[in-house]
Amino acid sequence: MMNMNAPGLYIHIPFCLRKCPYCDFYSVTTLTRLTAFLEALGAEMALYCGEFAPFDTVYIGGGTPSLLAPQQLATILDRVRENFPLLPDTEITLETNPADLDHASLTAIRGMGVNRLTIGCQSFDQALLTFLGRRHSATQAGDAIATARCAGFTNIGVDLIYGIPGQGIAQWLDALRRCLAYQPEHLSCYQLTVEEGTPLGNSYRHKAFSLPNEDLALEFFMQTAELLKGAGYVHYEVSNFARGMAFASRHNQKYWDHTPYLGLGPGAHSFATNRRWWNYRSVDRYLAALGAGERPVAATESLTNEQLQLEALYLGMRTKQGIHLQDYALRYHVDLLAQKKDRLSALQKEGLITIEDGRLHPTRAGLAVADSLALL
Repeated sequence: MMNMNAPGLYIHIPFCLRKCPYCDFYSVTTLTRLTAFLEALGAEMALYCGEFAPFDTVYIGGGTPSLLAPQQLATILDRVRENFPLLPDTEITLETNPADLDHASLTAIRGMGVNRLTIGCQSFDQALLTFLGRRHSATQAGDAIATARCAGFTNIGVDLIYGIPGQGIAQWLDALRRCLAYQPEHLSCYQLTVEEGTPLGNSYRHKAFSLPNEDLALEFFMQTAELLKGAGYVHYEVSNFARGMAFASRHNQKYWDHTPYLGLGPGAHSFATNRRWWNYRSVDRYLAALGAGERPVAATESLTNEQLQLEALYLGMRTKQGIHLQDYALRYHVDLLAQKKDRLSALQKEGLITIEDGRLHPTRAGLAVADSLALL
């Protein structure tokens, strides 16, 4: 069960065997500094020892954490347990690439305490995987889920991307149905976004391909939500679906409600009270700082109450549970019902929000335009 006040721990593994052209998360494709990184990561943990309350989630992301050998992953988790108290029933998640997974490695991963797996399938269509620059095949995408189940994982999440050039809605819904055949506990369905400075972003700028227009993007979103609702999934955040709230990502929910979290590794972000800080997006600078016995923090910021309440509004409107109005007023000293009465009434009439049981909820149509809903 999730402890609503317990912080979360994120560990960023900044290595990939190949960089996907759409990805703007920090990673490098040379493994020469992997051993040094693992040593530095342990040193960074020690520098935060005793500063956070016991964690109830650990999330190992990247990059591609699954390219590490099982013993390397086990060492990371051993160092976590040496430096930080973990609550009973801590959710420990590992991001994986299907190309890295076989029964032996998955059995080892599960044996070291990882109890939640996310598998970056992205698509089950080989042509679309090739466009996305993924290094796994369509066959490996399905096999990875089945093998994880055989290895004993009972909490499996699958990441999928829609709105890929050349992908029609019927093709996308077929991919969803193929995925549902494996009965994953969690699905993350992201619309392809083109990030400035990525290879895909550069191709898009030179008009090498086009993306779905607003109407088509909305159709992808609505049909995704409808199909997954019919399959018994809860649409608990704009891009996330769970087979019951017990399988919602406990870790990710911390990012959406200002629960404290500690991020370790190059480019990782942390948050506590009203302060946010982030590490260097550079393996070299990360190693240098820790080699000098210093935290590898690139910058820090303190958020005002107004900034916190605006963030809470933005993030809350992206979730099914929405905003608890009384808690919001107590925490941020803003009475939304009184201050935004006319605007909220208009959004209700448009079918974008509901207000019931003391909560402001986005509807499915509201989730589709969640970012604009926050501009109350």
